[in-house]
Parts: sequence; C-alpha cells; structure tokens
Amino acid sequence: MQRSKNDVWVGLFVLIGAAAILFLALQAANLLSLSFQSTYRVEARFDNIGGLKPKAAVRSGGVVVGRVESISFDDRSFQARATLALETRYKFPKDSSLKILTNGLLGDQYIGIEAGAEDQNLGAGDVITSTQSAIVLENLIGQFLYNKAAEGKPSSTAATPGTPAK
Repeated sequence: MQRSKNDVWVGLFVLIGAAAILFLALQAANLLSLSFQSTYRVEARFDNIGGLKPKAAVRSGGVVVGRVESISFDDRSFQARATLALETRYKFPKDSSLKILTNGLLGDQYIGIEAGAEDQNLGAGDVITSTQSAIVLENLIGQFLYNKAAEGKPSSTAATPGTPAK
C-alpha cells in the first residue's frame, strides 16, 4: 500500500489540531499555567477558603501577579494555609492584605491583593495575616432566611387583631 503526501499532511494537521484543543482545554480548566517568570513564595492563613483551588490566580488590580501553589490545613490554629507563588517582578508591601474573591456571581475563586503602605516589601517565606475569608453563598442565604423569619414573628407587646389597643 502506498501512502500519498496528502495523507501525511492530513494526519499532521489532525495531530496539531488535537494538541491545540488539549492545550486550550487545560488552560480553560486552569490546570495549566505557562509562566517562565521566577517566583517567591509567601504564606497566607484564612478562616475559610471556600472553593479556592491550587493554581487559582492571585490578582492585584485585575492583573495576575501569581498563583496559589498549595492549600493545607493547620491543625494547631484550625485555619487553612495557602502558599502563594508571586512573580518576582511584582513587589508588595509587608502590610498588604488578601481577600478571596469570585469571578462573577458563581465563577471561580481567586485571591486579590490590596497593597499596604509599609516601606518594606514581602519576601520569600513571609506570612500574611491580614486576610479576609471567602464569602460562602450558602451561609448568606441561610442568614437572609433567618433574618426574614425573625422579621415575620409577631412581638408579644403588639396588639392582637380584634382587641382594642390601650
């Protein structure tokens, strides 16, 4: 059986297309991050990380400045510990604060950095303690429903219908 040049080119084109689709799928799922910048690692402690995952973006002013490298649980302080890999070209003051934010209403979670005003910058191995935990949608809904139920209860001092007020 003789192979034609067209079969080879079609096969090569299909392989390149499959590789491109795989690359885009990994990028969209945030499972692949290609960054050739050198990084430094800092640690942050949160009471609740919500749905934050490793490889999630770390952003400041909407710009990706790093990634979440790992997440673990500290059984002494009972807090979640997130290790962040920040690109060395971005410097933040030591008194910077972190928040866990969400893309859109139900999107992926990421960490937002708000720069502080201190003269010294964060360095490798520093621990950031000024953090704000994730807002858990279920807790907000439960609190809303509880408040609405409390508003609907009649108070004991209010006049009951059909009886004259004094």
